[in-house]
Amino acid sequence: MLTVMLLISLVQNPATASAPQYDLLIRNGTIIDGSGAPRRRADIAIKGDRIVRIGRLRNASATREIDATGMIVAPGFIDMLGQSETYLLIDPRAMSKVMMGVTTEVTGEGESIAPINERLIKEQEDFNRRYNLTIDWRTLDEYFNRLEKQGSGVNLATFVGATQVRAYVIGYDNRPPTTAELEQMKQLVAAAMKDGALGLSTSLQYVPARFATTDEIVELAKVARQYGGIYMTHQRSEANALDESLAEVFAIGRRAKIPVEIWHLKTAYKKNWGRMPEVLGKIKRARAQGLDITADIYPYIAASTSLSACLPPWALEGGTEQMLKRLKDQRTRERLKTEISTDAKEWENIYLGSGGATGVLIGSVVNRDLESMQGKRLSQIAEEQNKDPLDALFDLILADHGQTGAIYFMMSEPDMRAAMQSPFVSFCTDSGARANDGPLAGAKSHPRGWGSYPRILGRYVRDEHLLTLEQAIHKMTGMPAQRVGLHDRGLLRAGSFADITIFDPKTVIDRATFEMPNQHPVGIEYVIVNGELEVDKGKRTPALAGRALRGPGYSK
Repeated sequence: MLTVMLLISLVQNPATASAPQYDLLIRNGTIIDGSGAPRRRADIAIKGDRIVRIGRLRNASATREIDATGMIVAPGFIDMLGQSETYLLIDPRAMSKVMMGVTTEVTGEGESIAPINERLIKEQEDFNRRYNLTIDWRTLDEYFNRLEKQGSGVNLATFVGATQVRAYVIGYDNRPPTTAELEQMKQLVAAAMKDGALGLSTSLQYVPARFATTDEIVELAKVARQYGGIYMTHQRSEANALDESLAEVFAIGRRAKIPVEIWHLKTAYKKNWGRMPEVLGKIKRARAQGLDITADIYPYIAASTSLSACLPPWALEGGTEQMLKRLKDQRTRERLKTEISTDAKEWENIYLGSGGATGVLIGSVVNRDLESMQGKRLSQIAEEQNKDPLDALFDLILADHGQTGAIYFMMSEPDMRAAMQSPFVSFCTDSGARANDGPLAGAKSHPRGWGSYPRILGRYVRDEHLLTLEQAIHKMTGMPAQRVGLHDRGLLRAGSFADITIFDPKTVIDRATFEMPNQHPVGIEYVIVNGELEVDKGKRTPALAGRALRGPGYSK
């Protein structure tokens, strides 16, 4: 009787009978689920922001269906180190990231979006002025609330930076914190962890981060550990003092009893080329001894940071205004020229390590009058201006108020490949989201921010067979999600959030180059963020479905 009544109800209500079961169906694709397991053919059903079924769903219906025949259906790529926290407020589309299949970004490299005070706001006032950015938050919770209110093209998770809390409390001076100052720094880390930070991060190569001792970092890392966080580091040296730097990374992990990740692992400068297998061996031995340590890389042989990173630490002490004052003094310039031209172990001489002016390419500027210099080698600029290369460098830093971004050619391809194949190494871009239009147009950047994941899938997987597709996707998805504790992401499973990237394995490839980086890849056909299509048949949609992802200590 019940069955008869149900049939009558369906006849009387045809709309109910034909209503789609799901919001989105992905049919006929080859699924690589992010776990490292072999690929399989299956359909995926999505309702709301979650995957609800995976299997052969022949009789299912949905509001929208995607035929993924001949394509790979993977979890959305997770960028283990992006730099988009500020760029998302300027242009929330996250164009360069979303168009290469990134759905989630982890950020906060030593410097983090919060906590922030008036001293730190003043340091970035040139950038804020160019992009009309108002800093209306002071805590991480306030930043996350602003991000979610305006919308974002990617999910964003962040670490709290040890650099950030040091600059917040001490400023840019080369001195240890007092007992009271260290306690204030620890309280700031605790507050950020409660607001949802994933853990503590450092960028120890740079000022003022390098003024911190190992003991100081250990004390802050212990606080992060209390809230379930991990420790991520741009280690103190990637070149001249690499062995000592690795020993410090291991010591921090052991003393603070905290898991560790080394960001953008490298063996930089020509004298260190060929050492990557040795470095990987040291990490492997530390893992065998019980240290929970992993690393990540980006698939390029050039790094990128500020042009002012070419200066020795003493020249940067005190902040931007003090640095610019020094560069205006001729006697100080002569001292700088001598030190930058001399190899030393005490600091990372990135200019000399890149082979001098020919190995330094100007990436981005903040002063619009300098945009013609973007994409040029420093040697070319010096020749055009009839200047000594170091004078050209100093003058450019002055003209751009210390805001210039540069690209440094300082790594080797064999070392990068060795790291890529290591089972404990995942992937990152170390780059913020950019765009060819809108407020971010006009600035150039490193091609890694436009093409890292398609480059791996096309060049290193399909063309060179350095990794299997399953291995590569695991390093882009399930592995980083598990590492930083992003639950229900990074895997294609019923119940997981519907972050999905669909690409053509036969055509996927990057197009960005160092000279012309602002080019989207090909072969990324669909990108889904929290169940919403952000890339549809290779075209960006208006959707801004990303969310703030909060860490294990979140308590609100």
